[in-house]
Amino acid sequence: MNKKMILTLGVAIILVVVIFSGVIINNFKENNEVNKIVATVLEVSGDNLTVRDSNDVIYTFIAEDISTISGDVVELEFVGYLDKDKSIQDNKIINYSILESFNDNSSVPSEWLDGGIFSDYYDLAYDKLQTMSMSEKIAQILLVRYPDENQVSILENYQFGGYVFFAKDFSNKTKSEVQSMINSLQDVSKIPILTAVDEEGGEVVRVSSNPNLASERFKSPSELYKLGGFDLIKEDTIKKSNLLNELGINLNLAPVVDVSTDSSDYMYSRALGEGTELTSVYAKTVIEASKGLGVSYTLKHFPGYGNNADTHYGTSVDNRTYEDISSNDLPPFKAGIDAQAEAVLVSHNIVSSIDADNPASLSIDIHNLLRDDLDFTGIIITDDLAMGSVSTIDDAPVEAILAGNDLIITTDYEGTINSIKTAINNQTIDESLIDKLAFRVLAWKYYKGLMFENQK
Repeated sequence: MNKKMILTLGVAIILVVVIFSGVIINNFKENNEVNKIVATVLEVSGDNLTVRDSNDVIYTFIAEDISTISGDVVELEFVGYLDKDKSIQDNKIINYSILESFNDNSSVPSEWLDGGIFSDYYDLAYDKLQTMSMSEKIAQILLVRYPDENQVSILENYQFGGYVFFAKDFSNKTKSEVQSMINSLQDVSKIPILTAVDEEGGEVVRVSSNPNLASERFKSPSELYKLGGFDLIKEDTIKKSNLLNELGINLNLAPVVDVSTDSSDYMYSRALGEGTELTSVYAKTVIEASKGLGVSYTLKHFPGYGNNADTHYGTSVDNRTYEDISSNDLPPFKAGIDAQAEAVLVSHNIVSSIDADNPASLSIDIHNLLRDDLDFTGIIITDDLAMGSVSTIDDAPVEAILAGNDLIITTDYEGTINSIKTAINNQTIDESLIDKLAFRVLAWKYYKGLMFENQK
């Protein structure tokens, strides 16, 4: 190699080094620039501050000694640039100011402000509610059985709050096919839908019954407990949640926290099979283990199934005393609620000591018990209104709304919608009640992270 070539090569190397060094220096400078963001405070938890910007992107900062509360509009000064793909930002907050303090007289009706589990998202939910028609609000409180055909076009037309899937809807499908099925539904939804299954384990497994989706069927609660106690139940909940989340399913209509110790009971094979104390620990274990995994869990069947017959096929009457139910059946629900359960499903049993005239799912007294005595602020869901115990009741959807349910499981979505609209027109149901129920479902969806562009 001659001297001229060596000199040229040397100059080129020097230029590359200089340019590369300049990039590093510029990046260093950029990463140390002071930037600002104006955002709404969603949560202050320990040293973590979570905010939402004007594009509905959520950021969480490590922020010590910042005095602000949920609902405040703040301007944050920080070093460097934000990365919305990070769960917690690396940026140090160097200054902040409150531009608009939380107002107790916010636009949300005061009677809706219950300080509940989703209350950090009430302002967002209320703002969203103002953009919706009454038809869309009615649809939002329906969890509809996945139709046999035209599922996407039906959802696009009605905009339901969600679909509930059964085993046949997953039959022979691969994981990618299930993901495509779910994605095609979310793509046509103005508001992301709830995608629900009953993946209890044991006899009731909608997803893991398909060997393409799971290597084995999830075991029943009682089998898990006998094999490995609550540690194994926790592992199973995490494994189950990860699978459902991977498939795009965000709501599990489980666990069964009914107390049943008699093998002749209808619910025995689906329950833990142990007494009140251990069933309470079971409820707490499942709810706590499920948190942060993208799938909400549902305590069922309130106020406790007892030894009642199968309500799929006809009326079932629970003649136990209130004292018996209160001491034996309610504690597991209370344990799950205290562990931050987001949803409770109500049975169709007639509980004579509380309301001898109505199935629990249609009983005001039962719902008052859940709200007032157990302090539940989450979503109350009916069992399926297509079940034999309630399917012959006139205007069951209307009765379900008036009783205090937030979300109605139905197969006959057209009949349900027409029934509700008729009740509104004849003033049996006030529009403000539909507003409140839709608002609660929306707040839940914000809480779940379904409503944001990027949720951490």
